[in-house]
Amino acid sequence: MTVRLTVQKAAWRQHVTTTALTYGSALVPVIKGNGYGFGRAPLHALAAELLGPIERVCVGNIHELGDVPSDVKPVVLTPTLTPPAVDGAAVLTVDCPEHIDVLRGHRGEVMVKLASSMRRFGATIDQLPALMRTVEHLDLGLVGFALHLPLAGTDAARVAEIETWLPQLPHDVPLWISHLEPATVRALQAKYEPRTFKVRVGTALWHGIPKVDALQLHAEVLSTQPVGIGEIAGYHHTRSPFDGTLVVIGAGAAHGVAPNDSPSKQALSPFHFANTRMALLEPPHMHTSMVVVQADALAPKVGEWVDVQRPLITTQVDDIEWI
Repeated sequence: MTVRLTVQKAAWRQHVTTTALTYGSALVPVIKGNGYGFGRAPLHALAAELLGPIERVCVGNIHELGDVPSDVKPVVLTPTLTPPAVDGAAVLTVDCPEHIDVLRGHRGEVMVKLASSMRRFGATIDQLPALMRTVEHLDLGLVGFALHLPLAGTDAARVAEIETWLPQLPHDVPLWISHLEPATVRALQAKYEPRTFKVRVGTALWHGIPKVDALQLHAEVLSTQPVGIGEIAGYHHTRSPFDGTLVVIGAGAAHGVAPNDSPSKQALSPFHFANTRMALLEPPHMHTSMVVVQADALAPKVGEWVDVQRPLITTQVDDIEWI
């Protein structure tokens, strides 16, 4: 086990339950991708434990349906051109004729995505009437409308986008929204009662925004050896930038570990030890990374763990340690 996610159990659980309470009945949890670092199946189990009975959960695409508990109805956030083999297995997102055409003969429910300033998916106001007629003609159940709002900007700007759409939508169909503070969601609900709003929450629920200080990534040191300045090592025979210790860490591309996005060569390394960033010799390999620690700095020993500063949503961990 060379890449480990350490979770301070009590603090993390308190964060999740408190966040869920602040959103209240509007909350729909999102469990997608790598399960926000926990793995999808384990996170589904944790969601049931921490959030109580869950009616619906949002997943990323149809290939993530197998991890959803049988008593929960999944909503697939990404439109698909290949519907699930089983009718009604999930609520499918549609936003254009091509997404509807593949559902001819399919029996199930849909979510109609509306255009937002993200411009990723979504029917425009002009396109919506024809799309709705086709949904009705194919006898597809309409669960709601979805408006995926950007992270950029303010809640006020996001609310302005929502209010542009509201006159175009029936009052009795829920509007599913995203990336709003709990207080903003409550204010919308109060202002437009009896319209129902649902809010999809993933990162804020599982990690916190900013990230709650209860989640840490570490990787194990597998090998060390002295190295002199200019000596070669690695796949590409890269020269060591200084005298010191060559350290092999059990974390690599297979774990999703990559250089940081930084113009500074030194800041490219995601690895830290003793509050010091360790310089990458080369980009991470499949299961290992090679770093160089300067001779006058403290180098980790074999079996010790170093900090890994990478996004949890792109990291595949080997083990989760609950403390």
